[in-house]
Amino acid sequence: FFISFRFFTIPTTMENMDLESKSVNTNFALPVDSEHKATEFRIYSVSAPHMRSFHLSWISFFSCFVSTFAAPPLLPIIRDNLDLTSTDIGNAGIAAVSGAVFARIAMGTACDLFGPRLASSALILITAPAVFLTSITNSALSFLLVRFFMGFSLATFVSTQFWMSSMFSANVVGTANGIAGGWGNLGGGATQLIMPLVFSLIHKIGANQFTAWRIAFFIPALFQALTAYAVFFLGQDMPDGDYAKLHKSGEKHKDNMLDVLYHAVTNYRGWILALTYGYCFGVELTVDNIIAQYFFDRFNVNLHTAGMIAASFGLANLFSRPGGGMLSDIVAKRFGMRGRLWVLWIVQTIGGLLCVLLGKVESLSGSIAVMLVFSVFCQAACGLTFGVVPFVSRRSLGIISGMTGGGGNVGAVLTQVIFFRGSRYSTETGITYMGIMIICCTIPILFIYFPQWGGMFYGPSSKGLTEEDYYMKEWNLKEKENGFHQASMKFAGNSRSERGKKVESVPTPIDGTPNI
Repeated sequence: FFISFRFFTIPTTMENMDLESKSVNTNFALPVDSEHKATEFRIYSVSAPHMRSFHLSWISFFSCFVSTFAAPPLLPIIRDNLDLTSTDIGNAGIAAVSGAVFARIAMGTACDLFGPRLASSALILITAPAVFLTSITNSALSFLLVRFFMGFSLATFVSTQFWMSSMFSANVVGTANGIAGGWGNLGGGATQLIMPLVFSLIHKIGANQFTAWRIAFFIPALFQALTAYAVFFLGQDMPDGDYAKLHKSGEKHKDNMLDVLYHAVTNYRGWILALTYGYCFGVELTVDNIIAQYFFDRFNVNLHTAGMIAASFGLANLFSRPGGGMLSDIVAKRFGMRGRLWVLWIVQTIGGLLCVLLGKVESLSGSIAVMLVFSVFCQAACGLTFGVVPFVSRRSLGIISGMTGGGGNVGAVLTQVIFFRGSRYSTETGITYMGIMIICCTIPILFIYFPQWGGMFYGPSSKGLTEEDYYMKEWNLKEKENGFHQASMKFAGNSRSERGKKVESVPTPIDGTPNI
């Protein structure tokens, strides 16, 4: 999949996709399907609404990552200035990722009800003051609080994935989600380079080091605030317009929050993906918090070198998470949903084995080499996860995305509380145990089953259920009579590509009408 990353335009024609699910609309710069979702992904384009939404989503998410993880690369200085203990630092790291647990679920609900543009821009702008306030922290408690509130901004990941799933069709949605999420996550690596550099420049100008780190936080804070305005004024919720406009015109049904929530929490696939995502993205968040200090303390490298090593872990998102999303789409063309599940399990399990090895390696060069390979598999698993998420539910996509994203933060919190808080375990031992957790928590992927497509070990249901049967279960008879289910019907038609070429699947209804 590393080789395939050089192809920035994904082909639109899928041999096993019904022609009726396609349409051509000259109002869009990209070819689209029946939902007006783009069937091509042109990374160099900024055309509205599809590619503009893509670039706005990843840049804004990138800014939130830069802000949330701006503190770790400067911790040796901040630690001395605020007299922080190892427990204080561990608690602050946990706070930074725990704030987004419920925020991500709330963000999913907000996206379902109000649209990703408004939900995302509002959260980014609301959390920006916490970044500014970091410059006046004077105690362990105040440091913990600003990191906690900054962490809320990571919930923009959910709006990013929701936005991409609303703009791109089934054949490229894994790619769009992978690149948008991966490039956003790049902020976790970029900040490891940016903050020490900004700190050094301010320090050289004449500020003492305890003042320089405080001034440095104005850079990520300003960047984050600017991206909030960009998303609000330049973004668009759906290919056909913003939620408010579509609700007013009657083109989009204004859904009931309780119904949306019900269909999300009763779908067990969402819970399994939340668990497994906790041990790919959750591990990535954990490493972002601990890795610079780990190399600084264990191998006695200087602050700048530790920052560069830590940055290489996050910067792998440039290609690793996008590669995971692209791999998911490529495998799905041949093996459908079953292929997506298999490759997710394989890649994440290998990542767990590499994490175990990372904790065992005792040399600096060996640790760096293993960390780099581990980062690729860990982040690719994140992209692969969100190659599956868009197909779990059409009606409750936002909450399913929020549950999965929230699972990532829960995994990060639990991992840091168990293995990296206080002095119970050395950091290298904690890393080894974290790898074992990855392997164990990836096993439930084996139990994900879609009746219309199958699972890892079993083919489609013998009852002959179709995509329409699966997605229409989220609507009652009265809602169908009012036509509220039409978007799900279109999505079901566009999702037939998940049958793959080599996997036996259910027949397509002649009239496209499900057997309810």
